[in-house]
Amino acid sequence: MMKKQSAWRIVAAGLPVLLGVWTAAAAGATEPEDPRIDAAVRAVAKVMPAVVNIGTETIVQVRDPLDELFEQFWGPYYRRRPPEAQYSLGSGVIIDETGYVLTNDHVTRRASRIWVKLSEEAGGKTYEAELVASDPVRDVALLRLQCEPGERFTAAKFAEDDDLYLGETVLALGNPFGLGGSVSRGILSSKSRRPPKEGAPLGIEDWLQTDAAINPGNSGGPLINLRGELIGLNVAVFSEGQGIGFAIPIKQVGEALADMFAPAIGRLWFGARVRPAPDGVRVDRVEPDSPAAQAGLQAGDLITHVKGHPVHGFIEFMRELQEAGAGRPVAVRYRREGREARAEVRLVPESEVFNAGLIRRRTGMELQELTPELARHLGLWGVRGLLVADVEPGSPADRLGIEPGHVLLGVDGQPADDLVRTARLLHGKAAGERVPVVLLISSRRGGIIFHQRVAGALKLR
Repeated sequence: MMKKQSAWRIVAAGLPVLLGVWTAAAAGATEPEDPRIDAAVRAVAKVMPAVVNIGTETIVQVRDPLDELFEQFWGPYYRRRPPEAQYSLGSGVIIDETGYVLTNDHVTRRASRIWVKLSEEAGGKTYEAELVASDPVRDVALLRLQCEPGERFTAAKFAEDDDLYLGETVLALGNPFGLGGSVSRGILSSKSRRPPKEGAPLGIEDWLQTDAAINPGNSGGPLINLRGELIGLNVAVFSEGQGIGFAIPIKQVGEALADMFAPAIGRLWFGARVRPAPDGVRVDRVEPDSPAAQAGLQAGDLITHVKGHPVHGFIEFMRELQEAGAGRPVAVRYRREGREARAEVRLVPESEVFNAGLIRRRTGMELQELTPELARHLGLWGVRGLLVADVEPGSPADRLGIEPGHVLLGVDGQPADDLVRTARLLHGKAAGERVPVVLLISSRRGGIIFHQRVAGALKLR
């Protein structure tokens, strides 16, 4: 009997310990994960605060053919017809925490006023916005919110170029008509429709195709993968078919941004063309003898740090370089073939490197800016280009038939309306290379001036 009581006393003494262990285990247990929260839901929650609604107002001046006649007779008592306003709506995505927004060029084209409304997840506030730059060929536009200093926004992260799987799940996000966030889900139906051709116009043959619904109000919104990375910019839906939508590949978006900003930053010569990348910016091309080349940067390098801190976005990197100013060293850290390296870049003013003398050395032409006053004097109203002031005998320009008085409109597919930019473009060309040019030739017959556009190719020296 005593043995049984001893045994019971041992068990009773151990019960509190066992109960304590069980209670602690129960308290530490977590609730089972909600099966509805899959990768798609997490990706939407990550990116939706960066999705915005974009509204534009375009003022259209209405001109009546009889306006001048009526004004002549009625003078100050005559009032012209008031201008008409046209409105459009689309979507966009914030790509920099300081308030830079990507959208389609066709959403903001010719807009007199632009406003951007944040998603409900980001507070739903509305801001005026200004157009920073646009690329009509790729249908990409970059806006900047007119926000208070120090305001920060959620920004979407770029995917790596061509990091795409045919048939992978993709999500089309937007904020159509200001009604709130919109999400549609589908697969990537086509990721490489045709190889790119230099100078060829872009169209649906160059875009990503998805069966995720892309409605008109979703134009300019992001197409993302299940990691919540931006893989494209929604652009259109094929009206003659069902379940066929298109997005501009992020590679083309990155190329558009690179063309907008590089290789010059605020009239300072950097000399490297960079594109957005998931963990920094990727060097796409380096101009010979440029500050970037002298610092040792090469095409393919991934710049991960600037001024000692990580690069969080393309716009941030460009801003850091511009704020450094001319001549000051900018420390950068980059990754090349898996190895870390450091460099110092010193930007220089473009005007010190690229001037009219460089154009004369390469082509034999002496050019000058075609100001609005000079254009009116020459009967070239509305023409933007560079006036040929002199041509060196026997030079490439002379052999092509260029004469003083001609107007250079384009060089190598780019508008020739800025001396420094044109000189910089020619600087990167090799001796003996043929560069396409477009000229405007004017001739007078009686009292009438005739204009003719002529294309040719300059063989540089």
